[in-house]
Amino acid sequence: MRFPEGDRIVSVVIPCLNEEEPIADVVREVLAQGVDEVVVVDNGSTDATPARAAQAGAHVVAQPQRGYGRACASGLSAIRADAEFVCFLDGDGSDVPAFLNAVVAPLVRDQADFVMGSRLRGLREKGSLTPQQVFAGWLAGLLLRLTYGVRFTDMSPFRGMRADRLRALGMQEQTYGWNLEMQMRAAARGLRILEVPVDHRCRRGGVSKVSGNLIAGLQAGWKIVTTFLRLAASLRRNAGLTAVRVRGN
Repeated sequence: MRFPEGDRIVSVVIPCLNEEEPIADVVREVLAQGVDEVVVVDNGSTDATPARAAQAGAHVVAQPQRGYGRACASGLSAIRADAEFVCFLDGDGSDVPAFLNAVVAPLVRDQADFVMGSRLRGLREKGSLTPQQVFAGWLAGLLLRLTYGVRFTDMSPFRGMRADRLRALGMQEQTYGWNLEMQMRAAARGLRILEVPVDHRCRRGGVSKVSGNLIAGLQAGWKIVTTFLRLAASLRRNAGLTAVRVRGN
């Protein structure tokens, strides 16, 4: 991907499940931004998602065991060995790939270690975010601010990081807790965090696995709370063990 600072290797990971309608256009939009690679992770689709993604120019990876976190981790494992930066976005067409430069540029300029696109700070099509999604982002932001002193307005899937720093975070979440875990681990490590406004659209096809269903949305909200509490305890415990080891040396 070309920047004023020079060419840098950028890979984009798109986890997908039954997104045959929008995925080809999403892949083409992402490639049009000049990224070096698009990895589509098929998370057990029963439609033509993988075939359409491959036809559009993506490297398709199969992860048949369901779970958003599993799909993201599989994508991270599959990117080019020389990729310096990795970005994530959804395959339903709701994220706007034209904002990839805005997400990656602060990383390239060493202005941030972790950049997340905030849908709440950008322009949103009417109906593109449900009240559950807005509340979940607000709740996660409140918990992160109270615990780590960092400010997030959203829990957007549109985000970027240096590939080596993401691998070093030790991500473990297998399902929809992945995004929150990344934000928590980045904050706990004291990484430089930056939010940038990104526009957001209504999904271009397929059926939402979380946001379009009230019960699933409530379950995801509960997952956010329980994941936060569990991870916060785990991170504090690990920090304490590290401190003990340091004193012991």
